[in-house]
Amino acid sequence: MRKPLVAAAFALAVTGAGVAPAVAAPERSAPTTTPTLKAVDFAGTVALSNCSGSVVRFPASTDSDPALVLTNGHCLETGFPAPGEVVVDQPSSRSFTLLNSSGRGVGTLRASKVAYSTMTDTDVTIYQLTRTYAQIKSTYGINALTVQDTHPVAGTAIKVVSGYWKRIYSCNIDGFVYRLKEGDWTWKDSVRYTSACNTIGGTSGSPVIDNATGKVVAVNNTGNEDGQRCTENNPCEVDQNGNVTVRQGINYAQETYQIPACFGIGNKLDLGRSGCVLPKP
Repeated sequence: MRKPLVAAAFALAVTGAGVAPAVAAPERSAPTTTPTLKAVDFAGTVALSNCSGSVVRFPASTDSDPALVLTNGHCLETGFPAPGEVVVDQPSSRSFTLLNSSGRGVGTLRASKVAYSTMTDTDVTIYQLTRTYAQIKSTYGINALTVQDTHPVAGTAIKVVSGYWKRIYSCNIDGFVYRLKEGDWTWKDSVRYTSACNTIGGTSGSPVIDNATGKVVAVNNTGNEDGQRCTENNPCEVDQNGNVTVRQGINYAQETYQIPACFGIGNKLDLGRSGCVLPKP
């Protein structure tokens, strides 16, 4: 996992002191025979006290639904969920700094609860907020990011957008990992980046955005820092036959396409819905 950072580092991230914020490179005009690329920026991302995140909606969400924030399971304020642990409907008043397209904090959003959190099979926390998408749009002029509900594709050009550091990483999806093991945790069908996405601590929970669609296809969560094998901050890849591969300096994310099926009308979590494969308590 990308270690959650302390409050002092967060102060640097919010003020920009000691950090040179990166911005998305201008997109070149696409040929008329291909779709125009979506401009990927910071709008809709958030900074947590120790991680990154984003305000997200699902294809079936409506403007009147309570908004949601997506980040990592290991960013949960009560600590890392244990292997096999699933947290649902836990009260929370956690706050998030909402960023605009240029990475400037424009307001504070607040959670009403942790809708879902786990580090089993995946590494996600989903907070429900006290405001609706329409209220956020009306107050700040910012739309939520949409979570894609189909499996991402190898070779896709992506951006990892960190609200914590106000930095955008650009690379491609290199491939998918059958099992990614780190310490006591194991994640299924993880995204592996090409080496250009050299994410760091504090980027945990950043949305991974498809350049072509502007949709969220994964959530950034870890990388092998020291070349160790299957230890914390040094995940290893395990294939279907149990063979282990260590890729020092390579970073990973957890797919998010399976999440929308687990939320019904009003953005209400329903782990019993048809097609929902997220781990259950």
